[in-house]
Amino acid sequence: MKIGVVGLGFMGSTHLAAWAGVPGAEVVALSDPKPHRLSGDLSDIQGNLGGPAQDQDFSRRRAYRNYEEVAKDPEVEAVDICLPTSLHLPAALAALRAGKHVLVEKPMALTGEQCDEMIGAARKAGRVLMVAQVVRFWPDYAAAREILRSGRLGKVKSAVFHRKCAAPAWGKWLKDAGKSGGGVFDLLIHDVDYCHQVFGRPAGVRTIGVEEMEKGIDWVQAELEYPGGPPVVISGGWHHPKSYPFSMEFTIIAEGGTLDFHSGLRPLTLYLADGTEEKPELPAMDGFAGELRYFVECAGANRWPEACRPEESAEAVRTMLTIRDGRRS
Repeated sequence: MKIGVVGLGFMGSTHLAAWAGVPGAEVVALSDPKPHRLSGDLSDIQGNLGGPAQDQDFSRRRAYRNYEEVAKDPEVEAVDICLPTSLHLPAALAALRAGKHVLVEKPMALTGEQCDEMIGAARKAGRVLMVAQVVRFWPDYAAAREILRSGRLGKVKSAVFHRKCAAPAWGKWLKDAGKSGGGVFDLLIHDVDYCHQVFGRPAGVRTIGVEEMEKGIDWVQAELEYPGGPPVVISGGWHHPKSYPFSMEFTIIAEGGTLDFHSGLRPLTLYLADGTEEKPELPAMDGFAGELRYFVECAGANRWPEACRPEESAEAVRTMLTIRDGRRS
C-alpha cells in the first residue's frame, strides 16, 4: 500500500520509523510546511518518548508543503495524518474525498461533532478511517486487556491509570488549546480510550484538577462511573516544563490478582491472589508498528477497523472533553 505521511513533527517522524517495519507498506509522499524537514533534516524534532529524530534520505519520496497536495497525489492510497489536532478534520476530509484511506493521530478531533463529520465522510467515500490510538496496541496494555477478557482473574475490583510528562518544550501548538484541546485532553485521551475499550463507556465522570498553562501545569484526576462496576480513576497531565520525565502506568485489581505496569520501572506483572507473580507474555510488535500494520490490513481489505473503531474514538473524545471541562466548573 502506498502511504502519504502528513506532518513531520514528533509523531510524524515516529510513524515514519514505524512504517519501515510494516510489510506491504511504502511511504511515497510526505508533507510539512518546513522545507528543511522535507529535505530530511529532522534535527529540530523533540518529543516525550525516545531521543531526537534521526535525519533521513527523502530523495525517493515526493515532498509537498501541504496536506491537500498529498490528497491529490494519484499514487497515494492511504494518508497518515500527524498534524495539530485542529487540522485533523480538514486534512481527513480532503483525503477521504480524494478516495484515500485515512489514519489520523489521536485525539481524533477537537469536538464530537467534528468526529462525526469525519466518520460520515469516510462512510460516504467507502474508505477506511482509523484513529491512531496506539495504547490499544501497546504490548503491556494489550496483554492486560486480553488477560481481563479471558475471565481468568474474575471480576475487576478497581483500576487506576496515570500518564504524566513535562509541559512540552516542542510543538508550540500543543500549548494553544484552540489547536490541541489542551494538555490534559491531548495526553489522557489514551487512557480514556483504553478504558472505553476494556470497561465500556462510563455513565458519568467526576473530576478535580488544576489548569495553569502559563506555568506548564495542566493536571486532572477523573473517576469514571460504572454503576455496578469497578471504580476507575484516570489522572495525570503536564508537570512543569522540560525536565519532568514521561511515564505511563496502571494498576488493575481483580478477584484473582493484580495487573501492574509502570513504563519507567517494570513491564506488565501479574501478582496473583495466592502470593505468586507472573510476567505475562507480551506481543512482540512495537505498539506503533502494530497499529500501522492493523490499519494496512483493514485498508487493504477495505474493512472497517473493528479493533479500533472511529466511533469509539469519537466517544473517547466526548468523554475526555467532559473530564477537561468538568475540572473547570
